[in-house]
Amino acid sequence: MTPQPKPGKTVAQNRKARHDYFVEETLECGIELFGMEVKSIRLGQANLRDSYALVTNGEVWLHHLHISAYKQANQFNREPMRVRKLLLHKAQIRRLIGYTQQKGLTLVPLSLYLSHGLVKVELAVCRGKKNYDKRATIAERDVQREQEREFAKG
Repeated sequence: MTPQPKPGKTVAQNRKARHDYFVEETLECGIELFGMEVKSIRLGQANLRDSYALVTNGEVWLHHLHISAYKQANQFNREPMRVRKLLLHKAQIRRLIGYTQQKGLTLVPLSLYLSHGLVKVELAVCRGKKNYDKRATIAERDVQREQEREFAKG
């Protein structure tokens, strides 16, 4: 499954997620932020590495998303690693609860982007890869790269 191009500017991507997980399903969701966090994200100061989402009490929370402090905000800045709420419909949350109760499935954010002035998160339901799966993916990518080189040579 290839990633779909987003209509807005991609601010941060979790490249390691596609290497470590099989992506079963993706969905777009909003994120609850404060004004200074949005300004910092617009400057590209966000990091999705090692972040994940959990469903707690019927709400989806994003953990380990690092948004750097906005320099001009001084006292109004929030903690960079605080837990942030994801905005989803109840039906979507119920479906995610069903997925996370299955063994081996987890919620991983793939990208953080701007869409029509709003910050959105591409959340994926993922299944972990084993080491031999990762090696197979790398070998597959190398073969495809070689084929593209041969095709380009003519």
